[in-house]
Amino acid sequence: MIVFGWAVFLASRSLGQGLLLTLEEHIAHFLGTRGATATMGNSCICRDDSGTDDSVDTQQQQAENSAVPTADTRSQPRDPVRPPRRGRGPHEPRRKKQNVDGLVLDTLAVIRTLVDNDQEPPYSMITLHEMAETDEGWLDVVQSLIRVIPLEDPLGPAVITLLLDECPLPTKDALQKLTEILNLNGEVACQDSGHPAKHRNTSAVLGCLAEKLAGPASIGLLSPGILEYLLQCLKLQSHPTVMLFALIALEKFAQTSENKLTISESSISDRLVTLESWANDPDYLKRQVGFCAQWSLDNLFLKEGRQLTYEKVNLSSIRAMLNSNDVSEYLKISPHGLEARCDASSFESVRCTFCVDAGVWYYEVTVVTSGVMQIGWATRDSKFLNHEGYGIGDDEYSCAYDGCRQLIWYNARSKPHIHPCWKEGDTVGFLLDLNEKQMIFFLNGNQLPPEKQVFSSTVSGFFAAASFMSYQQCEFNFGAKPFKYPPSMKFSTFNDYAFLTAEEKIILPRHRRLALLKQVSIRENCCSLCCDEVADTQLKPCGHSDLCMDCALQLETCPLCRKEIVSRIRQISHIS
Repeated sequence: MIVFGWAVFLASRSLGQGLLLTLEEHIAHFLGTRGATATMGNSCICRDDSGTDDSVDTQQQQAENSAVPTADTRSQPRDPVRPPRRGRGPHEPRRKKQNVDGLVLDTLAVIRTLVDNDQEPPYSMITLHEMAETDEGWLDVVQSLIRVIPLEDPLGPAVITLLLDECPLPTKDALQKLTEILNLNGEVACQDSGHPAKHRNTSAVLGCLAEKLAGPASIGLLSPGILEYLLQCLKLQSHPTVMLFALIALEKFAQTSENKLTISESSISDRLVTLESWANDPDYLKRQVGFCAQWSLDNLFLKEGRQLTYEKVNLSSIRAMLNSNDVSEYLKISPHGLEARCDASSFESVRCTFCVDAGVWYYEVTVVTSGVMQIGWATRDSKFLNHEGYGIGDDEYSCAYDGCRQLIWYNARSKPHIHPCWKEGDTVGFLLDLNEKQMIFFLNGNQLPPEKQVFSSTVSGFFAAASFMSYQQCEFNFGAKPFKYPPSMKFSTFNDYAFLTAEEKIILPRHRRLALLKQVSIRENCCSLCCDEVADTQLKPCGHSDLCMDCALQLETCPLCRKEIVSRIRQISHIS
């Protein structure tokens, strides 16, 4: 969750830092040492060849950033992050480009250690954010992301998305300059095939920009050369991870209708039909490609004559699945309702369709990607705020297992566990014992000590649930097939007790769902969120009154003006 609080921090930090630096200058001038202070405030963040102080300081800072916190260190006061420096002064040397690479790698190294919500963003990330405030600095950061993020790190693409998402929007000139620097086309996609990291990172950058931009800017970015490059990356001779991120980039470009038409006219669906066969491949990287290819064929790039997957999938043995009706549009759920993936920059969450109040229950998850996911148990009272970064384990009503950072999450706080980092193909087991009021997590059959914190806030209404950072995917088993590592104690499965009608099992593609929504008649005075109940509630102090009481009680801020809700008043005159 912590990574999604950085945007708010960076905005407030910039304002506070500006005021602080202004005060420092006035004090320094009063003391007659303005020149010395100005030199400190404007000194280059990069190590200077002419001195050793910055070198020592930089090494010390990198050591602080790369140190993995333990249970003991997190209980002690943390050393403050060095305040970000101001931009380069008129008489200072230009920042050295080679140091941008070090800052990017520092951010990648420290991302796993950011585990508590009171931790500030790392110095490296703050510095990169400052640098990206100018066109030249933004271009340096983007090129560094493409150049140095390693292929083997499971958090690499997520860090690309995180850094670019927190940077200021690029100007039109910066985008134009970037396309000139990259000079992408089909021939470039065939170069350096033995070093796929560059092409993977390039596609990840393009996808992030396509998601961040909208309308004319996104259309302008998808030049004929870039389209040719991404399509060439989808060919079978490309590395699977290059194919995956090229496809994700095309999906994000297709969020703009004109781009979607342009991409569809390139016969992309013919290529995706071949890749769709990888959806159940034992190679988990190819499986991701197959999953995304199938999802794109069902939702974006339709192929004439192809039967949609939901129309042919066999769901007869499935009685519990992921609830596609209370998730955002950014989460991809497979047609059989048991596999989920997030390719957005938000922290997406999903829960099971079945809720339990008593007894002992167990389910398993197969890890398809080894990055950040928080998987476990949530309740009816849990709050999932995807854009604010709140997911499973981030309130007092849920608890989650994080195998990437080796943590247990509860109430937005974490503690380390002794399991090794999970990897592709691992099986995570989740046991809920409501008789003994405890949860037990397993990795490939090896269990952790029971967790009991959540039962101080709630004792019933539990769902299996999960939250996903960017580019993460896993498959759930609620009992429709044999478990790989069943616990020794007696337990029940969701699939044995749940029930879904044939209609409730259907997960419609986006275009089918939108077509149904257009046919729904909505009365004039209905709630703007659920569209079912009468809008009979006024929020105070903002005064907005287009919600029903049920929806208003689930909100902490007004969805229109974002003001905090102090009270909710039912307007009796609105009830018909």
